[in-house]
Amino acid sequence: MSSISKISWTDASWNPTTGCTKTSPGCDNCYAESTARKLHGIGFKEYEDVFGVKIHQHKLYQPLNWKKPKKILVNSMGDLFHPEVTLSFVADVFSVMNQASQHTFQLLTKYVDRMVEIAPDLTWSDNIWAGVSVENQNYAWRIDKLREVPAMHRFVAFEPLIGPITEVDLTQIQWVIVGGETAKNSRLMDVGWVRTIRDVCTNQNIPFYFSKWDKVNAKRFGRTLDGIVYSEFPETGIKLCKKENQSLSISEN
Repeated sequence: MSSISKISWTDASWNPTTGCTKTSPGCDNCYAESTARKLHGIGFKEYEDVFGVKIHQHKLYQPLNWKKPKKILVNSMGDLFHPEVTLSFVADVFSVMNQASQHTFQLLTKYVDRMVEIAPDLTWSDNIWAGVSVENQNYAWRIDKLREVPAMHRFVAFEPLIGPITEVDLTQIQWVIVGGETAKNSRLMDVGWVRTIRDVCTNQNIPFYFSKWDKVNAKRFGRTLDGIVYSEFPETGIKLCKKENQSLSISEN
């Protein structure tokens, strides 16, 4: 698969491992699993087991060949910290990231317990960002665990956001992403849920990135929230783009 990513908040995807196991409600309509099934159907060898966890040794050194600096998501088609990925291979992935200092690596996981467990055995260079996915209030505890990871940058992806976040502590969090679910059978995202997180970020001066609406509203509103495109990154600070003559009329619960 191409390394170029369609995910708006990164430049490229690197998948030294693929496959995962559903671990919480945010996984129910997993876009990666759906993509893997399509690729399996057209004969991609990497997905011969569909979405079973696999290590791809031949992809290990891929970022070293990319000379232009990129923001690189690890992984888009799996979870590096899945229990079936050996510590030795995770360490090899970290070694490559340590060497590829021109890039910024965005590690995103739902297996934050394992990330914390093996973090002391890994070298967290400044270009490695540690992130967790949080889909509703029931999984906000992942943020508390994330604070135990010795990364220079920590981020939270409330994506797909499928329920309200009523209480959240973003202490020592350097970046927040919010986005809806766009896969088949996707669930709606209430505008009030998004505004709550945005306002917390504004009050705490945390860069806020709004990724996308749910499938129903994505075509109409794209990446706009209250007429604004929020594209803030830790290294660049605030970047807002006003959209004229566009109002938000999504129903609030």
